[in-house]
Amino acid sequence: MEPRRILTQILCVFFLTTGRNEGKLDAKSCSGRPALKLDQACLTFHNQLPTGVDVLYTSDYCYKCLYQPLVSVLNGPQNASVVVSTVLTLTLQLQPMGRNTTLCSWSQLYEEAAHYSVWIQESESPINVICYQTVDVSPSNIYFPLLVVALLLALISLLCVLVPYLYRRRCTTKLIKTICHEGPQHAMDDETQGCGDEVNTAQPKPTRLRSLDTFRGLSLTIMVFVNYGGGGYWIFEHAPWNGLTVADLVMPWFVFILGTSVVFAFTSMQKKGVSRRQLIRKLTWRTVVLILIGFCFINYSPKDGLLSWSWLRIPGVLQRLGFTYFILSLMQTFCGMREIPLSRGRWWDPVQDVVLYWPEWIFIILLETLWLCLTFLLPVPNCPTGYLGAGGIGDNGLYPNCTGGAAGYIDKWLLGDNIYHWPTCKAMYRTTQPFDPEGVLGTINSIVMGFMGMQAGKILIFYRKKDISVLSRFLVWAILLGNSAAILSKCTRDEGFIPVNKNLWSLSYITCMGCFSFLLLGVMYFVMDIKGWWGGQPFIYPGMNSIFVYVGHSLLGSYFPFSWEMRFVDSHWEKLFQSLWATSLWVLIAFLLYRKKFFLKI
Repeated sequence: MEPRRILTQILCVFFLTTGRNEGKLDAKSCSGRPALKLDQACLTFHNQLPTGVDVLYTSDYCYKCLYQPLVSVLNGPQNASVVVSTVLTLTLQLQPMGRNTTLCSWSQLYEEAAHYSVWIQESESPINVICYQTVDVSPSNIYFPLLVVALLLALISLLCVLVPYLYRRRCTTKLIKTICHEGPQHAMDDETQGCGDEVNTAQPKPTRLRSLDTFRGLSLTIMVFVNYGGGGYWIFEHAPWNGLTVADLVMPWFVFILGTSVVFAFTSMQKKGVSRRQLIRKLTWRTVVLILIGFCFINYSPKDGLLSWSWLRIPGVLQRLGFTYFILSLMQTFCGMREIPLSRGRWWDPVQDVVLYWPEWIFIILLETLWLCLTFLLPVPNCPTGYLGAGGIGDNGLYPNCTGGAAGYIDKWLLGDNIYHWPTCKAMYRTTQPFDPEGVLGTINSIVMGFMGMQAGKILIFYRKKDISVLSRFLVWAILLGNSAAILSKCTRDEGFIPVNKNLWSLSYITCMGCFSFLLLGVMYFVMDIKGWWGGQPFIYPGMNSIFVYVGHSLLGSYFPFSWEMRFVDSHWEKLFQSLWATSLWVLIAFLLYRKKFFLKI
């Protein structure tokens, strides 16, 4: 049986899905000062008023959200305790029980593991009621583990740079002493051999761009770390709706490098004389395998058998990558083999890498026009046209069933209920509608994001011997895309024309990520491929075996030694250690495979 078929069957049989719950307010009592979990604090309300009060809350991250009931405190002197989330800033509001009058209101970012007391008392001032807060138990420093890990990683990185440098310096010193002082000839030969090739041979410059593999590996390493929990820190979780976190960066980076790799791979095959029919057969096979792998391991459950039809989901990460790869590869197959000539004094020479590929640009512009028309002009039943919100209790609760607007409507119309039922907005916005972050409409902008990577690939190929031209063009693209994102979002999270939104893969999101991608790839290209200051370790190893690492960590993520049942659930230390340990193991596995020259390719 062919190795590809064996791999596909193994992936379909052994995958076990895991999920994570979003942090949210928990209305259970925390009286008696029990041990709090991660991202939790205890609030105790002391009511000294002759009437009972209702405590309402909303998160400042939740856009125009309705206030939700938190706890009720009977007429005083009475008190009530409640657990609250410490992830984002909360706005609390006190009202007389059964009345819609605000007694007092305040906003605060509560700190993890702390215990607070809120005192509600009568006052002789015209306000009549005063509310003040005290700290009963001081919070813990939740970022101390992250700081320690950052310092350790910085120290390890410094040692990895200094040790080879000192070794080369020592070898060079020994060689100089041997040459300058009299001694037998074989002594110089021994010293030269002991120092390696750095002093007596010139290593040929590698033809493979290390920056591409390193960029891919960096994205994949962060993705693995995030999928293993990110140490329990909210900055490594996806944003509830609009906005960006670290977890929202990696997928578009991966798509960007996918587009760059397509240009390099297909240009190489076209130069070798591979026919168009062979290219189409190859790209079709790889697309089908990627989609099947993603479909199988997303829907596998040991209880239901090979495929879990009871909770089938059609879209997914690998499905989107596979379809994006298919479209980009077709573009490169039919329009990609064109040489950019040297400057001839024409007015359009500065943009000749765009003008010469005008068929691809027309296709991408039409594709983005389709996204804009469907997003802002498609009528959605019982929802405002062009709606981009999360629905639920957001937007003053006016559109509770309109999660994602046209994107959510198209997915439900085409795929039915076979989409994601636990979107990132579900906990905060109290949504009831399923919404898939890898849905149909967002895949259009995934193709556009990959096309930006293709543009980077064309620049690297045709201006490779002109490093200044490569870096300047990367900078120009970063500025153009960054300004576009700033205009579309108005430099705000929720008030822009098109907010930055990973769930929707909005236009402002991909232009923002395109800006970051060009900047990061440009920096890596300068540091690694021009100056040679860094070899890309350790990220280059998973970058050269990305399919193996991604699928492997998805399959084995819930098994020892990658994870275990944690004992200290109220601290970030063990959770952060587990996330780093599992991520490091996959980097180590990728390194060992690199040493064995094993690279899984589909």
